[in-house]
Amino acid sequence: MKLLVTGTAGFIGYHLAKRLAAAGEDIVGLDSINDYYDVRLKYGRLAELGFAGAEQWPEDSALRQSAAYPNLRFIKMNLEDAAALKALFAAEHFDVVINLAAQAGVRYSLTNPDVYIASNIQGFLNVLEAVRAYPVRHLVYASSSSVYGINTIQPFSESGAADHPASLYAVSKRSNELMAHSYSHLYGIPTTGLRFFTVYGPWGRPDMAYFLFAQAIMEGRPIDVFNHGDMRRDFTCIDDIIEGIVRIIGLIPSGVPQWDSIQSGISPAPARVYNIGNGKPVRLLDFIQALETELGREAKKNMLPMQAGDVPATWADCTALERDTGYRPRIEVREGIKRFVEWYRGYYKNEESYTKNEKIDIERFGAPGIIKNEPAYDKQKFPDGRM
Repeated sequence: MKLLVTGTAGFIGYHLAKRLAAAGEDIVGLDSINDYYDVRLKYGRLAELGFAGAEQWPEDSALRQSAAYPNLRFIKMNLEDAAALKALFAAEHFDVVINLAAQAGVRYSLTNPDVYIASNIQGFLNVLEAVRAYPVRHLVYASSSSVYGINTIQPFSESGAADHPASLYAVSKRSNELMAHSYSHLYGIPTTGLRFFTVYGPWGRPDMAYFLFAQAIMEGRPIDVFNHGDMRRDFTCIDDIIEGIVRIIGLIPSGVPQWDSIQSGISPAPARVYNIGNGKPVRLLDFIQALETELGREAKKNMLPMQAGDVPATWADCTALERDTGYRPRIEVREGIKRFVEWYRGYYKNEESYTKNEKIDIERFGAPGIIKNEPAYDKQKFPDGRM
């Protein structure tokens, strides 16, 4: 089976490509390697996949062979380049497409909305058009728990409302679900969207809270703890996310004829949406304590009031995922944090080299590696949102 995995230099895409390549699948990875955050981390992931020296490649959109996996190739390409994308589909004849490429981050969408329309809307439309022109067995794509927006009915269920987003990032992800459904309905393309809940783990994104907390704790800087720590999040380890995706690949939707015209997440069209979350909300202070334990240092906490527009808890209902795949995320937070910190220490070597080479102006940008010369983020006015 030949699979296209977009976003291969990203957090989830890297782990998925590695898992599938190790299993012997024929994989083509694709990524634009943008500089939303430090590209050295992205090139580090590619090096782990057998593409050492990728930062020296010319801008030629050529397929390159992995030195680690004979069944893995990679191409640097932007999904916004519709012609190049269709040429790739025409040449490769993919069986399955897993679209994980997107502009990530809630905060960044507040100051750079155009990027989300170009990457997450136009880019995804180009994927849909390529799949329509060159049919595949299954299109799997990344959505987000952010689509639940200001919904307060928990646990969040795919059958519930997702019509009140709190950020343009969430809008772009919900739009992807609606776009995919329309193509499933019109052209019979089997599509499955996956609503990821607060993903964390080794090789993670440095703009996520747990990564920022680890950096601050190691540097002796205080961390901002909102709602005085009275918050819960459905943290999901990357290993659970990957297992869920792998099981979904072969679960090709065929439609639900008995749909009641009300429920979201299912349809008479061959389109499905699933939550992938741990299903066990964890107190934010317990999560921070797990980080403190593994890092061997106590965090200096700025206890702050609730951010305007934020929610006190997120909670994934994974009943549908477990029913249809036989799998339910099961890695506890302490184990997941242990895996993250082991990687973190190894990757950054020691506090001195990390502080010298990787320190980012978090006070101004709120996240490492954000493109420079953007206005400061007003953390009292806008919520962080959810991945």
